[in-house]
Amino acid sequence: MTPVTQSKRKLILETLAAGEGVVRLAPCWVPRSFLMPGGRLKLDPRDLYALGAHRGGIDERWFSSTTKAANGPGTPDDEGLSYIDCGGRKALLQEAIETCGDEFLGADVMAREGGWNVLCKFFDNLGPIPHHLHQNAEFAARVGQKGKPEAYYFPPQYNFTGNNFPYTFMGLNPATKRDDVRRCLERWNEGDNGILYHSRAYKLQPGTGWQIDAGVLHAPGSLVTYEPQVNSDVFAMYQSLVEGRAVPWDLLVKDVPPEHHRDFDYLLDMLDWDANVDPEFAKHRLFHPKPVKPVVEMAEAGYRESWVTYSTPNYSAKELTVFPRRTVTIKDAAAHGVIVTQGRGRMGKHQIETPSAIRFGQMTMDEVFVSADAAKNGVVITNASDTEDLVMLKHFGPGNPQAPQSKD
Repeated sequence: MTPVTQSKRKLILETLAAGEGVVRLAPCWVPRSFLMPGGRLKLDPRDLYALGAHRGGIDERWFSSTTKAANGPGTPDDEGLSYIDCGGRKALLQEAIETCGDEFLGADVMAREGGWNVLCKFFDNLGPIPHHLHQNAEFAARVGQKGKPEAYYFPPQYNFTGNNFPYTFMGLNPATKRDDVRRCLERWNEGDNGILYHSRAYKLQPGTGWQIDAGVLHAPGSLVTYEPQVNSDVFAMYQSLVEGRAVPWDLLVKDVPPEHHRDFDYLLDMLDWDANVDPEFAKHRLFHPKPVKPVVEMAEAGYRESWVTYSTPNYSAKELTVFPRRTVTIKDAAAHGVIVTQGRGRMGKHQIETPSAIRFGQMTMDEVFVSADAAKNGVVITNASDTEDLVMLKHFGPGNPQAPQSKD
């Protein structure tokens, strides 16, 4: 280890100790050139294009991220990576995991996973995203990436308006044939290639969520979405036109080996066909919050907590509500990231609050990372308001032993 790395490691460990196992993270903003921001992430409207119109509007905020955004040429080296606030100085969470992983995640997780193998974000768009999929492990490995299942939860606090299209097309109609999708790809440069005629849209409901496995087509609608997922930015767009805007072929083959860029059979093989045409798609993939304990028992203790993402070993997430003027001690089995969605108070040594507006580059007090030891020992959380709930979302990496392993 070089002297600089040793110095940075010392700074990180001092920050972790000062926060008693909890560190504060800076907002991490990510633009997307092919989408229009929805304006509900509390980023000041003057800063929606802070990275330049050529890079696109900022429509995503990534949480506790050690994953670099795959945004093509011109992407800064640290885009998508979260920074720890070290008392006026800063260090990447990625550096912390690489140099102090045992202290952050636990030696058992580092031995098993080798790092923080989860990415979580808010995405916020004015309209829908093109119908697309994320490659499974086999196809992603061919371009040096990880396969990516993902999950959605629609936080009520951020969805004060549904924007232009609060519906998501998911999967394919059960009667759809492989040749139907092939013909859509063949018509790519003829305007709308018609792939949505072979899918169905589901109206999105705040306070619910979905599980979307790798290989499943989906065109996320315009609700603000909390999205735990495997830490990968791999995708392939299958819709040629969305809201009158052309989707370049390059976004279909972004994560396809060059020799297969015009290979329709290869592109069709990336679809998990059985999952896409499942006649009970919603039954198997629509999720409602699942209380972690009996509701009455939690209410008496001053809080309510529910699993909002579960049933997969890849990641999990909870929503925690602490009632006004109550203090609770919450224990978890694993390290996790936290984003506060409502209210103000304290979390261990840190003051926390939800901002009304954030300037690009400004520090906030709504995001922290909780180490494995702190989580297991219990974090003391106080709601400082007399009237308002304190609400936060908590995202966990692979293998959380407490997370329910089935939908039912």
